[in-house]
Amino acid sequence: MCDICVMNAVKDKMLSRRSLFKTAAMASVAVAAGAAVAAPQALAAGHNVVEDMTHTLDAEFPTYFGESQFSMEQKFNYAEHSFNLFEYTVNEHTGTHIDAPLHFSADGTSVDEIPVSNLVVPLCVIDISAKAEESADSQVTPADLRTWMYEHGDIPANACVAMYSGWGEKVGSDAFRGFDGEKQHYPGFHVEAVKMLMEETGAASIAVDTLSLDYGMSGDFATHYAWLPSGRFGIECVANLDKVPAKGATLVVGAPKHKGGTGGPARIFALV
Repeated sequence: MCDICVMNAVKDKMLSRRSLFKTAAMASVAVAAGAAVAAPQALAAGHNVVEDMTHTLDAEFPTYFGESQFSMEQKFNYAEHSFNLFEYTVNEHTGTHIDAPLHFSADGTSVDEIPVSNLVVPLCVIDISAKAEESADSQVTPADLRTWMYEHGDIPANACVAMYSGWGEKVGSDAFRGFDGEKQHYPGFHVEAVKMLMEETGAASIAVDTLSLDYGMSGDFATHYAWLPSGRFGIECVANLDKVPAKGATLVVGAPKHKGGTGGPARIFALV
């Protein structure tokens, strides 16, 4: 090959690499800016937007028991050690997190044993925000599910059926927990609704934008005891359900994988 041909070939290759790095840098800036970003077609053919469904976890995040369940201690810092490293302590059921079947059963599936095929699934959003605004003790009922199916069709196999109550907007206030001194008040799934999902659909998980799969007033965790021992799992404290469609999004659940775990904080996002 002549000298000028070699020089041109090298130049073309460098320009191609420069274009690649520029594209990657632009994508990084978009991610850093937060909000929804375009989904790489190679990763999500047919999807255009990625929505973050995860609340940021810190020591002040509301918990079922009312006490902080997350803490961080810096063990190394950049000024002294030229790198940063934190050690954290967390209750498995804190922030946006998974409830594995083992959470409410003697020998159910642990979080590390949940099949990955159940972690990338169709998302179905049941909007009960209107009645939740009228009563914090509202629940997803079989009637709500039938209305959704009438409007959108059958619930797909392995789907995650999520309750949108509008509670995610209350995370920074006492209203998220809704504790009146004796009971908590926030929406959840009625036990008859999850029984219907088990008997009439192929749904593999349910999700809520509140602290519990059961509504706050529950004294017997009927929904937990009906759903989780069946081998299905739940997701609590999901964010941004108002930013995804009732049907058509794909939910990606970044479940933790610690051996024998009953659940754990998760990074969850939706491809729309």
